Amino acid sequence: MTPITEVEGRRLALSNLDKVIHPATGTTKGELLHYYATAAPRLLPHLRDRPLSFLRYPDGPDGQLFFTKNPPPGTPDWVRVAPVPRSDDPGAHQVLVEDLPSLMWAANLVAELHTPQWRAAAPAIADRLVLDLDPGAPATVVDCCRVALWLRERLAADGLEAYAKTSGAKGLHLYAALEPAPSERVSAYARRLAREAEAELPGEVVHRMAKALRPGKVFVDHSQNAATKTTAAPYTLRARRLPAVSAPVTWEEVGACRDAERLVFLPADLPARFERYGDLLAPLLDPERAGRLP
Repeated sequence: MTPITEVEGRRLALSNLDKVIHPATGTTKGELLHYYATAAPRLLPHLRDRPLSFLRYPDGPDGQLFFTKNPPPGTPDWVRVAPVPRSDDPGAHQVLVEDLPSLMWAANLVAELHTPQWRAAAPAIADRLVLDLDPGAPATVVDCCRVALWLRERLAADGLEAYAKTSGAKGLHLYAALEPAPSERVSAYARRLAREAEAELPGEVVHRMAKALRPGKVFVDHSQNAATKTTAAPYTLRARRLPAVSAPVTWEEVGACRDAERLVFLPADLPARFERYGDLLAPLLDPERAGRLP
């Protein structure tokens, strides 16, 4: 029988809690849900008013993975949805996860949480910029860190303060809070930064997606600033062999990175980081910290 749990007055059917989702660590679905409940105070502010897309992996990272933007079948009527105009479906709606019951419902789906760089109230008007630094083997996150430091200085030259988090996969994500601007303008600026990075670091960076160009270099992916694209949300778990978290990191950690394993964070690592750092990405939520796009 599926247990029924009450979360802040909402009744939830949380299924298969003993099911092992990540065999490499023996991590169960129940442990994943516990992580999300613990992370909720830090995670939820970064989801607020941002339509969610889900990369679901109910049978673990080696099972079937499927990406969905539409509200999944069986979405409770108390989970908020918002209209999200899309070229493929002008009447589309997507889920908004803004409270603990909604988060636990989403976590029960066993899914990565992905958000756009804009809010439901203003589609295609970005309030942040993101650069996804993706290493092509044999490059690693150590190489991403060197590129991140260069990009941090370059963004600062334009009056934008950068914040870093692990992707939860192989690389890093860099964010900057923006005064709202059309996604097209943000995309063009991000593309320009990626090209500049390649010109300044030609042996280390590539700005084009072609896989043939990427071995041994860091791909600075600027495409996630497009209005139709999304990025793994802060603090989401990833559908990887290890249950890695897309976790914020300090610039001291980025600068000191000499070992790729040092920037892998599992759910058990996050409580101590919350205690020590709070939410390192909190400035992204403060309109007073937003910079103006050049």
